[in-house]
Amino acid sequence: IKTNLVGLQNIMINLNGQLPFAEGGNRMCFVHPDNHNRCLKITRPGILLKIKKAKPWYKQLRSTESFDDNLREQNAYNQKALKSNNSEIWNHLAKWYGMVETNIGIASETQLIRNNGEIAETLEEYLFRDGLTNEIKNAIEEFHIWLREHLVLTKNLIPHNLVLASQKGRLTIKIIDGLGSQAFFPLPSYSNIFAKRYVNRRIELMWSRINWDLSGRKGNWK
Repeated sequence: IKTNLVGLQNIMINLNGQLPFAEGGNRMCFVHPDNHNRCLKITRPGILLKIKKAKPWYKQLRSTESFDDNLREQNAYNQKALKSNNSEIWNHLAKWYGMVETNIGIASETQLIRNNGEIAETLEEYLFRDGLTNEIKNAIEEFHIWLREHLVLTKNLIPHNLVLASQKGRLTIKIIDGLGSQAFFPLPSYSNIFAKRYVNRRIELMWSRINWDLSGRKGNWK
């Protein structure tokens, strides 16, 4: 995998004795031992082969590395929208610092969003506790305006991949996972016309997912 990683740092980070603070189906998230404001995302051992074997036969022809979420994240942070010098591009997105080597695998190093020293809660956690308050509706609307303005390409905007940062007395949604396009054809990556359509569809699907979560998750959320 190392041959496909851009800017891999040579310093080995030791994670012995550390437990992940969050776990997904494919990756584990650790607090960086030398910087508590950074997150280390590490692919689960053996998961890539399992993912590949579960795919249809024609997708199994792809390389095992093509299913690696860390490599996908690296590519996603290289998208056109994020190459702007406009600092506002980071208003709703965790920063990415590159790939680093740890004693348990290669990690994607990203900003760890915190509020008063504590790891920020997810939008999902907020919604399940408080529902669609006016405060969170305003935060979602601001987030959607940002998406449309900057045409940041994301996969489906699932509430557990979004966290809430407390900034200047108000909540701000930040993307911590799920960046990148899942369009079958890469047209949104090259054309603003297709990017606008793509982003608007992600926004529609985000509301579908939120309503599905709050209604008891009955049926298909899409």
